[in-house]
Amino acid sequence: MTGTETIQLFKCLADATRLEMLRALSQGPKYVELLSERLQRSPSTISFHLKKLEEAGLVETRKEQYYVVASLKEDVLKQSLLSLVCPADDALDVQALREMQYREKVLQNHFAYGKLKTIPVQRKKRRIVLEKLLESFEKGRQYTEKEVNLILADFNDDFCTLRREMIAENLMERDHGTYWVKE
Repeated sequence: MTGTETIQLFKCLADATRLEMLRALSQGPKYVELLSERLQRSPSTISFHLKKLEEAGLVETRKEQYYVVASLKEDVLKQSLLSLVCPADDALDVQALREMQYREKVLQNHFAYGKLKTIPVQRKKRRIVLEKLLESFEKGRQYTEKEVNLILADFNDDFCTLRREMIAENLMERDHGTYWVKE
């Protein structure tokens, strides 16, 4: 069950009339008119709430001649609360996809023809840009300040700010004029 479906389920259960309807349906399938009579609500009110319960996946309805019969989907109610609250693997995949799309959008907005147009002000976006620039450096290799400046100057004229930001974001380390990619 996705996060959106779980939210819809909990919102649906947060209504007294719907809970009463679920209790009545736990005893077996019922006609809308019978639910209306038992719960002392109008048939239109019962139909409205049945639709909400059906959208949340808690009940299913079927037509029998002139009547609508509702029955409980017990498999949904038998799920543990933990399984509803904890995200499934597919929900994590969706989140990873969103993050990747956000990253690509940031890179498209700040790079043109391989050059960095502007250094982002927002820290999250700046970090994404700096991580992209870090790909130009080899891990395990030590660089002089001049080498770092030359590599960063290929992307943007403000290489001093970029170099300083890479140190501040813990992407690179320096010691006595020697720079390297942080492990």
